[in-house]
Amino acid sequence: MEQTVILQLARQAKQATLDAANLTTQQKNAFLKKAAELLRENISSIVAENQKDLAAGKQKGLSSAMLDRLMLDDKRINEMAKALEEIIHLPDPVGDVVKEWARPNGLKVKRVRIPLGVILIIYESRPNVTVDAAALCFKSGNVVILRGGSEAYHSNQKLVNILKQSLQTQKLNPDMIQFVPTTDRESLYYLMTLASEIDLIIPRGGPSLMQMIREHAKIPVIRHDKGVCHLYVDGEADLAKAEKICINSKVQRPGVCNALETLLVDEKLKDSFLPKLLTKLQGLGVELRGDQEVQKVGKNIKPATDTDWDTEYLDLILSVKVVKGLEGALDHIHRYSSLHTEAIVTENKAKADRFIRELNSSAIMWNASTRFNDGGQLGLGAEIGISTTKLHAFGPMGLEELTTTKFVVIGEGQIRE
Repeated sequence: MEQTVILQLARQAKQATLDAANLTTQQKNAFLKKAAELLRENISSIVAENQKDLAAGKQKGLSSAMLDRLMLDDKRINEMAKALEEIIHLPDPVGDVVKEWARPNGLKVKRVRIPLGVILIIYESRPNVTVDAAALCFKSGNVVILRGGSEAYHSNQKLVNILKQSLQTQKLNPDMIQFVPTTDRESLYYLMTLASEIDLIIPRGGPSLMQMIREHAKIPVIRHDKGVCHLYVDGEADLAKAEKICINSKVQRPGVCNALETLLVDEKLKDSFLPKLLTKLQGLGVELRGDQEVQKVGKNIKPATDTDWDTEYLDLILSVKVVKGLEGALDHIHRYSSLHTEAIVTENKAKADRFIRELNSSAIMWNASTRFNDGGQLGLGAEIGISTTKLHAFGPMGLEELTTTKFVVIGEGQIRE
C-alpha cells in the first residue's frame, strides 16, 4: 500500500483525537451498547468471515492452539458483546482528579487524567482483540489504529466495519477507530515511524513480532510480550493445593499468555508428589519435557533443552524441572523469566514473602493459579493486554492504564518572584 494512504490514515486518527477528548461518558456508553447489539445481530456474517480465515490457517499449517485463538463462534461473539457491556459499567477515567493540593502562595494544583492520544495496536491471531482494544481505547478517550495479523484479516475487517457502523449510528466521527487495510510489512514499518501522528504502540504477539517492532519503531512502545510463566511447588506446600493449581494453570486454557509453561518442584517432593502429578498431567493430554531428575521419576518424558526453558508453548506442553529448594527456583526464574507471571505454592510465609520480594514480574501469585493475571480476574474490568514493560504500565492494562495525567494549576493572578 502506498505511503500516502498510510500517512492519511494516521493524520485522520490524529485529527480525531479532538473529537475523542470531548466525548461525554454518555456518548461513549451509547456507542458501546450499540456495538454490542450489532455484534449479536451479525453473528452469522462474522462467523462466515472467520471461516475464511480458519480455512486459510489450516492450509498454512497453523497449530491447533493458534487455530483455537483464531476461531469465532456464537459463544465467543456473545462474550465479546458482553465484554462491551461490562466496559459500560466501568468508571470513565478521563477527567478524574488523581490528586490536588494548595501551595503556600495560594495556587491550587491538580493532577487530572487525560487520554494518551493515538494508539497503534499491533496484534496477531485473536480477533477478539479488535473489539476489546477499540472499546477500551474509545472509553478512555483515545483514538485507535488497529493492525491485526494476516491470519485474521477477514474477521478483523468485519468486526471493524461493525464498530464503525455503531459510530455512524451514534453520529460520531468514524475516524476514531481506524483499521489498516493491508497486511504487508512495508506499510507497517512506515506506520511505526509516524511519531508526529501516533503517540504509542502496543504490540501483542510472539518473539518475532517483538523483534520486528524493536528494529523499526520510532514511537514509544509498551510491549505485551511472551508469557514464560513459572510455578514453584515448595517442599512445604499443601500438595492438594499444588496439584489443583498446577493443572489449572496449564490445562484450563493453554493457548493464552498467563498459562503455565515451566513447573519447578522442590527436590524433597521428587519421589512422592512429582510422579503422581506427571501422570495426571499426561492423562490430560500434556506433553512433558523434563530435566534428568524428572525423566527418572516419570515415563515418556522428553529431554528438556535450554530452548524449552525459554519457550512460551501456548499449547499442551510443559517444561518440568527439579530444583534445590526456593534458592534453586529463584535462580531458574531470574534466568528465564519474561516478567509476566510467577507463582509459588507453599504454607511457609517467610518463603512466600521472599519469593514475592525478589521477583519483579508483573504478577506474583502465592497459592493461586497463574491464570489469575488478568484484568477481569483482578477486578480491573476489561484489559487491553498484559504489559511486560515496566515504564508507564506493568501487568494488566485497563482503562486507567490507557491514560496519563496533566497538571492543572489555578491561580488568582499570582506571578513568580
